[in-house]
Amino acid sequence: MYHVVVATRNPAKILAVTEACKAVFHDKLIDVEGIDVASGVSAQPLTDRETWQGADNRLSAAKQAYPNAMLWVSIEAGIEKNQAFAWIIAESPTQRSESRSASFMLPDSLVTALQEGAELGPLMSTLTGIDNIKHKGGAIGAITSGLLTRSSVYQQAIILALSPLVHPFYVEAAQ
Repeated sequence: MYHVVVATRNPAKILAVTEACKAVFHDKLIDVEGIDVASGVSAQPLTDRETWQGADNRLSAAKQAYPNAMLWVSIEAGIEKNQAFAWIIAESPTQRSESRSASFMLPDSLVTALQEGAELGPLMSTLTGIDNIKHKGGAIGAITSGLLTRSSVYQQAIILALSPLVHPFYVEAAQ
């Protein structure tokens, strides 16, 4: 069994990791477990650097909590100017890889509220009437009218972060 620890309990993020792991490790039995860990950054990171730092902090905490896992994955969503995105960090016992999700533009009214200290998830829940939207389709789902979801966008970035952990170009270079 391939034990994968995800540094969150957010169902949308756990689903994205689960689906990405199925795609990348198709021949392995996978046990994906989400855990609560602190990001060590603000509730709504407002720079690329702060967002990356949150992902890095989450990964470190997950490794401390489950040092014998086969893989640790962290996802931290953030904002830079008017763009929303996420950093993904994946690490095996021998390699580390990072990827950033696709980004999407936020309306000016949301950017202003975020700069005043609001969090994107609750703002989007208020705008859409969908309770706890960040655990569902997310702002991405609302803005794309369901064409994309938070999980689907994260899944691509997670696959990009996982692939160097298994592709011969990277694996052979790390040995």
